[in-house]
Amino acid sequence: MMRRTLRALCAATLITMIALNAFAGGGKEKSLAASKSSTALTLAIGGEPDEGFDPCTGWGRYGSPLFQSTLLEFDQDMNFANDLASSYSLSPDGLTWTFDIRSDAQFTDGKPVSASDVAFTFNTAKKTDSEVDLTRMKEARAVSSTRVEFLMNSPMSAFINVAATLGIVPEHVYSPNYGQSPIGSGPYKFVQWDKGQQLIVERNEGYYGMKPAFEKLTLLFLDEDGAFAAVQSGLADIAMTTPMLVREMKGYSLLRAKSVDNRGVSLPATKPGTLSADGLPVGNEVTSDIAIRKAVIYGIDRMAIVRDALSGYGTIAYSVCDNLPWWNPETRIVDNDSAGQQAALEAAGWIDTNGDGIREKDGLRASFNLIYPAGDSVRQAIALAFAQQVRRLGIEVLPQGGSWDDIGRKMYADPVMFGWGSHSPMEAYNLFYGKLATTGYNNVTNMVNPVVDRYLDAALAALSAEAANDNWRKAQWDGTTGFSSLGDATWCWIADIEHLYYVRDNLDTGHQRIHPHGHGFPVISNVKEWKFK
Repeated sequence: MMRRTLRALCAATLITMIALNAFAGGGKEKSLAASKSSTALTLAIGGEPDEGFDPCTGWGRYGSPLFQSTLLEFDQDMNFANDLASSYSLSPDGLTWTFDIRSDAQFTDGKPVSASDVAFTFNTAKKTDSEVDLTRMKEARAVSSTRVEFLMNSPMSAFINVAATLGIVPEHVYSPNYGQSPIGSGPYKFVQWDKGQQLIVERNEGYYGMKPAFEKLTLLFLDEDGAFAAVQSGLADIAMTTPMLVREMKGYSLLRAKSVDNRGVSLPATKPGTLSADGLPVGNEVTSDIAIRKAVIYGIDRMAIVRDALSGYGTIAYSVCDNLPWWNPETRIVDNDSAGQQAALEAAGWIDTNGDGIREKDGLRASFNLIYPAGDSVRQAIALAFAQQVRRLGIEVLPQGGSWDDIGRKMYADPVMFGWGSHSPMEAYNLFYGKLATTGYNNVTNMVNPVVDRYLDAALAALSAEAANDNWRKAQWDGTTGFSSLGDATWCWIADIEHLYYVRDNLDTGHQRIHPHGHGFPVISNVKEWKFK
């Protein structure tokens, strides 16, 4: 309680300072209410990116890059639509993507956007070895001022998803410090970044597309308590919040944005005794038994967890990609089968031999740790609710908060409350492909299924979205095997959390797409649609 109070006081001080800076001038006093403009917005919608606003190092991957154009974008139904690109095609062998770009796009310094800038961006992103997955791209090259080719080492159907998320940077001014003061061709231009406090952007009047209604955006970097205080003070037009801080707020409504921002528990699939390539322990004695994994997955009441831990602000999660085009809806399961799973555990030899409520098998206690990121109140609440649910099955779960460094050392051996959610099927590939097992955050459960691997390879090699999606779905479940709960069952998916925002009553935020994971600012992906009512 004391820590939360101190955070709130710090947030209030920061808000006061920002408000004074924003409204001071000319010796005239201005009230917050009187200062509201029909052409400017103040937002508190997430934390600032540690590495700045450089798409080549990952900026914009979970939402709109804001300052930069992308070749493609997602429409309201999550289909691909042209942005900087005017057309694109794929060669019959799947090894060459060709994009034609529009000729009327320019960077905010007045220089035209050319195919050379596009090629430079993709080649630079590949060299940085960042979270932008371009491992299968050989090189990008401009063949004219408006045409760029992407040469692949092997086919990659998901390259199109990268084209919809990687912002284009200007070759003529790019440097290692580009992300500190970016120049782009997107709907807004960078003005000022006061680190730890705020980001100020202005409308790009030279933007080729539909121009936003708002001339200026001020993004405040506040934690959940600070964002709540900004709403209480009337400073913010829109502010992200959490289930624990939802209240009736005069002058604001609650935006409940659907997401694929899931929370799930990794369940290591192999027995301990081996090490990863970087020397970390792999495997868990308890979760390596599929009877335990299935019991956990099928025996919990997800709706109760959504109700109790998320105050109802979420939906049941069945996979890492619910409701996206490559999701297999057959992976919906009937959960809350406590009685059936207890019987299955008994049949598998897991018995409560000493009457303490926890099962044992061959002297092994059905108990495991569950690590969650310390300081993440939502994951902590879900972890505690999950542990309560699993306890009634006769399985002991011991939640414990840890740093990300701590999680990184233990995640191949101990279950972790993870959060995923991407607008690319490569996330599923990285989580379940056998050859990626226990490499970084890839395939942390050490699952190896050759049939699944063949489907994943076929999905990437596909020459059409339809063929790719068919194989992505079969990798999840083909009627016999798959990486989903129906098959290898190495993840207990619990909930897709709703992204919650206080929105000023007269602000229309348009049609929100399904949000990805909460990094970045996914709510402003459609900022061009926003307007005051």
